[in-house]
Amino acid sequence: MLLRIPGVYPPQEDTWLLADVLDRHGLAPGRSVLDLCTGTGVLALRAAQAGAHSVTAVDVSRRALVTAWTNARLRGHHIRVQRSDLVAGVRGERFDLVVSNPPYVPAADDELPDTGIARAWDAGKDGRALLDRICVGAPEVLGERGTLLLAQSALSGVEKTQTMLEEQGLSVDVVARTEIPFGPVLAARRALFESRGLIAPGQRTEELVVIRAVR
Repeated sequence: MLLRIPGVYPPQEDTWLLADVLDRHGLAPGRSVLDLCTGTGVLALRAAQAGAHSVTAVDVSRRALVTAWTNARLRGHHIRVQRSDLVAGVRGERFDLVVSNPPYVPAADDELPDTGIARAWDAGKDGRALLDRICVGAPEVLGERGTLLLAQSALSGVEKTQTMLEEQGLSVDVVARTEIPFGPVLAARRALFESRGLIAPGQRTEELVVIRAVR
């Protein structure tokens, strides 16, 4: 069980899909790991438990960082927590592995919430407000032969993510996929998604993917 302060995004299917990839591919042992948009810190913890040399957990939410640090401390792991707008606070550092499960849900408009739980999923009209920035920023902090693992929904443009990462000189592939029913947030936006052509009429599921990009 994880401690979770109210207002912090709870681990869900996308989190566990990314955690499974992290475990299956054995990317953490002995490596320096950066967890962007850490939330409860579950991915940072998974990396620490797997034997990462060092783990840095980043989030803009103070509540998330307190949650991540406490969860690590309760399990006897040390992680560094850093309040930062994505990679802004760690520029100049290099990591062997960057993992991220950022907000990616398309919203009614491009105004991003700066407080409240919706900050954990709202990502502008196309769902790419953070994805685009990660595609540009994460390669800046990847070390030689470093790897990025990035979770997102097919609703927010998998091909665009792949193209942007390839433009940064990375080798890119999709290493995991799963289809899940809409949760409460997506179910409430089904009419909006249909009107934009993001889903078929009557569609009630979304595809989640994990993208791997290697320098």
